[in-house]
Amino acid sequence: MDIQSSIPLAEFLRPKEIGDIVGQDHILGEGQSLKVAIDSGNLPSMILWGPPGVGKTTIARVIANNVDAQFIALSAVLSGVKEIRESVEKAEFVSEQHSKKTILFVDEVHRFNKSQQDAFLPHIESGLIIFIGATTENPSFEVNSALLSRCQTYVLKTLSSKPLTKIIDKVLNEYKKAAIDDLAREMILTYANGDARRIINLLEMLINSLKPKVNGVINKELVDKIISDKVRRFDKGGEQFYDQISAMHKSVRGSNPDASVYWLLRMIDGGADPLYLARRIIRISIEDIGLADPKAQTIALEAYQIFERLGYPEGELALVNAILYLSLAPKSNASYMAYNETKAFIKEHQQFDVPLHLRNAPTKLMENLDYGKNYRYAHNEPDAYAAGVKYFPDEMNPIRFYNPTNRGLEIKIKEKLDYLKSLDDSYKNNQEKK
Repeated sequence: MDIQSSIPLAEFLRPKEIGDIVGQDHILGEGQSLKVAIDSGNLPSMILWGPPGVGKTTIARVIANNVDAQFIALSAVLSGVKEIRESVEKAEFVSEQHSKKTILFVDEVHRFNKSQQDAFLPHIESGLIIFIGATTENPSFEVNSALLSRCQTYVLKTLSSKPLTKIIDKVLNEYKKAAIDDLAREMILTYANGDARRIINLLEMLINSLKPKVNGVINKELVDKIISDKVRRFDKGGEQFYDQISAMHKSVRGSNPDASVYWLLRMIDGGADPLYLARRIIRISIEDIGLADPKAQTIALEAYQIFERLGYPEGELALVNAILYLSLAPKSNASYMAYNETKAFIKEHQQFDVPLHLRNAPTKLMENLDYGKNYRYAHNEPDAYAAGVKYFPDEMNPIRFYNPTNRGLEIKIKEKLDYLKSLDDSYKNNQEKK
């Protein structure tokens, strides 16, 4: 390839055949689902879901090369209702005049709103178009369920070093006079972080930095010069963000302080909002520790406030302290389970009135209607506990939503609840004897 070519290298090297696509053998290898569909010509509408630079657009174009169909490409970033309508009109024309189907490829389909996504549904159902949507986001959350149900979802994998190495060799084969040493190759693979487009674009810059028409070697010094700032691949609002948040949360829940700090600082290094992370840390203290160690919630909240006031770098240490404390604290999801079970119960069951003895009686009329009658003031009872009093509606049997664990402070809480239950049982027995 001419080093001065105006065609971007990534576009010039884009595979034209299925066999040229690297790293997606789980769907494109012999006998695999998408390969079988392409070979048979019986293509479903589909969603291609995967991180940047793994071949979503390439696969769509290769499909178009292998199927007798018109290919129309839209970008959800640049397109709207007008472009969707025009594409449908083109598909109708080709269908009527040439009896051909249309492959309509929509890049970053998650950026279309609900009504825009719904616009494709009748044309998918009629068979006018074979819809291919590409997304870096989890389609379960970002693609309308109606559209998703009409598409086969194919998950593309981040490219490992083996397919990325093939790409490096392919680039070097185009530029006969360029070579690369082992250390530089390793640096480039690390920088690429599984993204083929990133590795090709970097190699193009490196090769263009060599003196034209002179044999040159890409080495560590040149790579360092071109990569002036190590860019981590981290989409603040995308799938990787939520994967890493999940890893941090589960590391804390699993009482692994080292992994917890690793994921926290990796996200901060990647550009995540530290205050969002601080809010997540507070959530962890409530959901996974709860009353086993109430101090965890206080420390988490203080870490948020410290970062809010101090910022970088002092505030980071407060977040680290908080996540270390949470990792090592006794774990309990009893409060969280009580919350979920109570909400579900309220949603699924009939709502009963407040018992008369629990009602407030600020007026004489209410008092005459027995509001507050026979209410027992707990502070006037032994142990400040009115044994045997029912606090649920009259039509409901008491339900134990909160079940403390045998960890941390909840050991004491469980003992207290067991003791109060024994008082209720004793009161009930005495009442029965009367």
